[in-house]
Amino acid sequence: QVQLVESGGGLVQPGGSLRLSCAASGSIFSSYTMGWYRQAPGKQRELVATITRGGSTNYANSVKGRFTISRDNPKNTVYLQMNSLKPEDTAVYYCNAALASDVIWGKGTLVTVSS
Repeated sequence: QVQLVESGGGLVQPGGSLRLSCAASGSIFSSYTMGWYRQAPGKQRELVATITRGGSTNYANSVKGRFTISRDNPKNTVYLQMNSLKPEDTAVYYCNAALASDVIWGKGTLVTVSS
């Protein structure tokens, strides 16, 4: 079974950039649709971006044009490049792997956008 470990979160000023990484264990990483979700304090978890095993991407309207999801299958890693960050992007960001009924979550990494 795939296990996920996120990294790259931290404190950044508005307008800044961060790159999140999600390292996956398991031999069938390339078969999974990978995604990033986030949960802000007091709010429900929401979709940020997904990428299929074929490389097709989908983004939440709130991050289109600012965030880019990518994957490196030989490295078993998915990335989220976040540019032009806003205070409203502050949240715990979770990595997600999905294949049919198999859905796996990482433990999350905190991103704080503040001056």
